[in-house]
Amino acid sequence: MTVPPHHPLREFIAGLPKAELHVHHVGSASPAVVAELASRHPGAVPTDPAELAAYFTFTDFAHFVELYLSVVDLVRTPEDVRSLTFGVARDLAAQGVRYAELTCTPETSVIRGIAPEAYVEAIEDARLGAEREFGIELQWIFDIAGENGVPGADTTLMVALDHGPSSLVGFGLGGPEIGVPRPQFKPHFDAARSAGLRSVPHAGESTGPQTMWDAIDHLHAERIGHGIAAVHDPRLMEVLAERQISLEVCPTSNVATRCVETLEAHPLRTLVEAGVPVTINSDDPPMFGTTLCREYEIAADLLSLDRDGVADLAREAVRRSFAPDATKTRILQQIDDYAAKA
Repeated sequence: MTVPPHHPLREFIAGLPKAELHVHHVGSASPAVVAELASRHPGAVPTDPAELAAYFTFTDFAHFVELYLSVVDLVRTPEDVRSLTFGVARDLAAQGVRYAELTCTPETSVIRGIAPEAYVEAIEDARLGAEREFGIELQWIFDIAGENGVPGADTTLMVALDHGPSSLVGFGLGGPEIGVPRPQFKPHFDAARSAGLRSVPHAGESTGPQTMWDAIDHLHAERIGHGIAAVHDPRLMEVLAERQISLEVCPTSNVATRCVETLEAHPLRTLVEAGVPVTINSDDPPMFGTTLCREYEIAADLLSLDRDGVADLAREAVRRSFAPDATKTRILQQIDDYAAKA
């Protein structure tokens, strides 16, 4: 599926107030930001933004993780963290995003020598600056880098519990799914949930339904990142619908990492028709050559939505967010006002 350059809903989507619930900190670095970081820390990553599109051409999910980690390695100082975070917030705000839950992986910075206190101070400084300058409200999800196993999860939990700011709302699990069983992280999620954090692991992206069952049964997932494998298990879709566990769906990402063959083959419609609650998200947008606005255009095509349907997608993201009630009320009103005038 190719979204036409003059998509009938493009202008409407561009101005629509939105919430983004599944977007990764490092993975959202624009080519300009990645090039800046690569210039500070020369190595494998190109310093020319024009060359980065070719660099981020993935053969499969494992290759994507490898390239993603090469960018992670460029974030070595608190100033790198702040520059990255502020740039991501600026790019989101430019797309009409009023609220975002940005998934950060503090452990990968801590093991590169950034003190937990300095890491948190850097993201918080960027959060406050972005809210002042762009009017976007950010909250954080700290996620375990699955490839680093239990030791990495220990560090992630330590940073979350001992240094997490009040704007930290969720605890997640990312990285590869194959060879990274979800049940091993049950103690970490139990501790995070006891501290008031919400459970938002990735599951069912590059593996089958069992990974999702594990995320529900062992990690008590309230939302699931991706979760597209649910289409292969009718009972799982029933449970997601019954318990209102929403999926954070990222269509372009699934194609780019070869988890879905084509956009036309994406299971979004099947999930929605089964009553599974879904939100539309961008995941690692510059790395996948997409934006949140483009993901809304794709979802509109896959689901045959008009303006009212697209506005409902935006409302669903706000409702499924962990934003304060006042923030939800404000953005929902902004969506209603925008849709009424458009």
